[in-house]
Amino acid sequence: MGLISVFVSSRMQEDHSMEKRRFALIGTGNRGTTMWGKDLLAGWREHVDLTAIVEKNSLRGERARNMIGSNAPLYENIDSMLAEQKPDLVIVCTPDHTHDDIVVRALESGIDVITEKPMTTSVEKIRRILDAEKRTGRRVDVSFNYRYAPTAAKIKELLNAGEIGRVTSVDFHWYLNTKHGADYFRRWHAYKENSGSLFVHKATHHFDLLNWYLDSDPEAVTSFADLQNYGRKGPFRGPRCKLCPHTHECDYYLDLEADPFLDSLYEDPSKIDGYFRDGCVFREDIDIPDTMVVSLRYRNNVHVSYSLNTFQPIEGHHLAFNGTKGRIELRQYEAQPWEEPKQDTILLIRNFPDGKEAVERIVVPHFTGGHYGGDDRMRNMIFKPDTEDRLAQRAGTRAGAMSVLCGIAALESSRTGKVVDIADLMPELANDGSPNSLRTSR
Repeated sequence: MGLISVFVSSRMQEDHSMEKRRFALIGTGNRGTTMWGKDLLAGWREHVDLTAIVEKNSLRGERARNMIGSNAPLYENIDSMLAEQKPDLVIVCTPDHTHDDIVVRALESGIDVITEKPMTTSVEKIRRILDAEKRTGRRVDVSFNYRYAPTAAKIKELLNAGEIGRVTSVDFHWYLNTKHGADYFRRWHAYKENSGSLFVHKATHHFDLLNWYLDSDPEAVTSFADLQNYGRKGPFRGPRCKLCPHTHECDYYLDLEADPFLDSLYEDPSKIDGYFRDGCVFREDIDIPDTMVVSLRYRNNVHVSYSLNTFQPIEGHHLAFNGTKGRIELRQYEAQPWEEPKQDTILLIRNFPDGKEAVERIVVPHFTGGHYGGDDRMRNMIFKPDTEDRLAQRAGTRAGAMSVLCGIAALESSRTGKVVDIADLMPELANDGSPNSLRTSR
């Protein structure tokens, strides 16, 4: 009898550990439909169950549901969904400026949240999320998938091991090509009100990587930024690519019909909400910069030089850590008009080899899956029980807040010409007594 009881208890514990998390997908753009929809169900179906889809554009919601391969009920607003479905988790993939309302509503309903980056777009919205998480005791995960890319993880291991001694400065330069970079200026991202600018929407990834790599908080930010290629700087403009008289002379013309995925998800649904996926990149009311440089100083006295360019012939980034004992250097190739091996090569360069190699080349192959395998590893961390987080890759609200604050500070500095202190933006977070660390917080 005792053995049977032990067996039953063991089975009950096992079944509980394998209990699926019932999640609702909020927003069915590209990222929601693929990363957190079709791909999540394909690879993690034993851990999750899609219980609802929320999309205010009903036709886009229907088409996304078909692409995902789900029969989950569709809702046009989150309140109706929460009242009827009561999921364990919501995944937020809506435009950046709407995140806070959805996150707070879910938390106050006793539901955990995964939000796409950036966590939100303003200091006031950050406060709302942090306060709601603290009041409710629920958890918010921020989707910082770059932390999980194998090359990023290897660099973090080298830094943690002290291979180059104490880090003193970082050179970090990110390049978006004319396909990827231009796409931000076709869409809702092109307006500060929606995205907080690319300092927030795109660079939040990069600022978070810096915060995580350095295991410290940024203190002061100064920057320059300008609109040099898109928007009012364009030679001509039209209502949208599909109706533009300049299609044969415009280098940025997007043929939406040539991409069945985008065409299905956006073209017919645009009749409902008026949102065109092929907006003109030269719209005169675009109000975000396309060329950005930033300097940051960290609490641990590391100085960083960062830049983001959005109309290059190449895609990828340069990254170098300068330390008291050497340098870690990476040139990551994502797209360029020549062939490169499907791998990254990290250079570990020692000041004083002392019997070791002066230059050690560490090759990291590119893995399948988004962000060279980073997306898969992040989903494993969140959904698979007992996954070890030895590199503190799982990101919570504090990490989400600090990366957004970097972007807000950079945009403010570029407009005022002043050095912006993070403590002036949000003193309660900058002075919350935390160590120089951005490890996951509840």
